[in-house]
Amino acid sequence: MHINDHNPLPIYHPASDRYDQMNYRRTGKSGLLLPEISLGLWHNFGHNADFTLGRKILRRAFDLGISHFDLANNYGPPYGSAEENFGRIFKKDFLPFRDELIISSKAGWDMWPGPYGNMGSRKYLIASCDQSLKRMGLDYVDIFYHHRPDPETPLEETMGALDQLVRQGKALYVGISQYSAEDTARAYDILKQMGTPLLIHQPRYSMIDRWVEGGLLNVLGEKGIGSIAFSPLEQGMLTDKYLKGIPEDSRAAKDGRYLKPEQIGGEKLEMIRQLNDIAKTRNQTLAQMAIAWLLKDPRITSVLVGVSKPEQLDDNVSAIKNTQFSDSEVIKIKEILGA
Repeated sequence: MHINDHNPLPIYHPASDRYDQMNYRRTGKSGLLLPEISLGLWHNFGHNADFTLGRKILRRAFDLGISHFDLANNYGPPYGSAEENFGRIFKKDFLPFRDELIISSKAGWDMWPGPYGNMGSRKYLIASCDQSLKRMGLDYVDIFYHHRPDPETPLEETMGALDQLVRQGKALYVGISQYSAEDTARAYDILKQMGTPLLIHQPRYSMIDRWVEGGLLNVLGEKGIGSIAFSPLEQGMLTDKYLKGIPEDSRAAKDGRYLKPEQIGGEKLEMIRQLNDIAKTRNQTLAQMAIAWLLKDPRITSVLVGVSKPEQLDDNVSAIKNTQFSDSEVIKIKEILGA
């Protein structure tokens, strides 16, 4: 197991003004407030990452009022390692603050070999949640998600498993990710009949990837379901990182699984440049404007960011200072996006 913990950090005392740094939004029609910016541990928390840097990122996040840390069973690499590392950091730095934190995990993607380590069966979801709790050293998670739709498993079974986790006290709330508008409405109805609300939907959503605008956001608004958008910066594309070509240390150069260099050519690059020009007139970075663009919609509860260094959090959190767009800005941006 590769863990760099050679630099013992001083005992963590969170910033006393942490809740003044952040805005919190109600999650649909529920009692739960989430910070407008949440921290995802999808990248940079596996066994290949610097453990001390991970501690610094989580500390900085909490100091900025980011009270929500989002994980999944297979975040790493290897699978499970982000939860393991988070569990170790939690024990060292956050144990006294458990009741100030929202910690979420998910199951739905490939996790272990064989037919019971993937998709949406009751067998997989219950087992995966138990494993996640052990890895993180927690009695319960605040939110447990089904990570993606499973067209083969009856929705009643998958939602029944989420309901069971709430009744067992292993999750306080439940959510879904990447479900279509129609399946979201069905999932909501099934859970409601069981007496467990569908709290939140976690869709992929950015200025470039706007599939949620085709019906899903309307369902969330009508039913009173919260939402938290992931990949708001489109894997770094909606930042100023690629305006002058592809830097060697960027994700596009190092890891082609998520963002391929050819995705950032020609028209795409011109679009990013034009968006960057508008961001400048708003006194925002492109990343800040991309986050603000999502938060301008009251149906978006929170935006999930991933960072590789603590300073990036300060940049992201500054986005919440200006989430208003003038009519002319909206028109201009939609023209650029071809919306």
